[in-house]
Amino acid sequence: MKSEELIRLISESKKKSPIKVFLQCKRNIEFVNCKSFGNEMKILIGDYESIMPQIRQVENEIDEIFIEQSAQHSALELSDLSKFNARIEPGAIIRTEVKIANHAIIMMGAVINIGAEIGENTMIDMNAVIGARAIIKRDCHIGAGAVIAGVIEPPSAQSTIIEESVLVGANAVVLEGIHVGKNSVIAAGSVVVNDVEENTVVAGIPARFIKFKDKKTNDKTQLIESLRNLTK
Repeated sequence: MKSEELIRLISESKKKSPIKVFLQCKRNIEFVNCKSFGNEMKILIGDYESIMPQIRQVENEIDEIFIEQSAQHSALELSDLSKFNARIEPGAIIRTEVKIANHAIIMMGAVINIGAEIGENTMIDMNAVIGARAIIKRDCHIGAGAVIAGVIEPPSAQSTIIEESVLVGANAVVLEGIHVGKNSVIAAGSVVVNDVEENTVVAGIPARFIKFKDKKTNDKTQLIESLRNLTK
């Protein structure tokens, strides 16, 4: 998606503050414009602005109440995970309008923002952050805690692109608009502020060329196919 499309989607969306409310009531009370389960013991699911005025009107009829709020004035929903033919572990946060290709792996705590694209067989490791509109192609490994910066504003800014078969080490940062060439390696903890040529290894803050990728590096960065098997 282009920045202009994302900006329009966010700015025009109805902002929501989703809550779950657990109630112990003196009697069965009917609530509207939300999902309601139970009678005297009741669970309400919906938007804060819809549910809370109703609760205030009957607060004398409520013995116990607990409110669980997951967001405040949120512009976008999370993705429906069932549409992805990928392994997505608990705790991953994936916003709407994200594309995840077959047999990708999204590990615990990973965050993938709106408009990002994850290629086939690519692993997004624990607590990695993939920014808006970032493009990560097939057979990549984005290490734990790494940040691939995204771009929504300014609208003219280019997407961050990670070409195929790239390894980004743990806690590395790739700044917005950077292009990382295929088969390259970004060492752990590096901060990439310039484009990276293909088949190279870069490291440091800022990241600099270390060497061309060799057999030893290939052996250390090999992907394990069995991890991408979704049936066993």
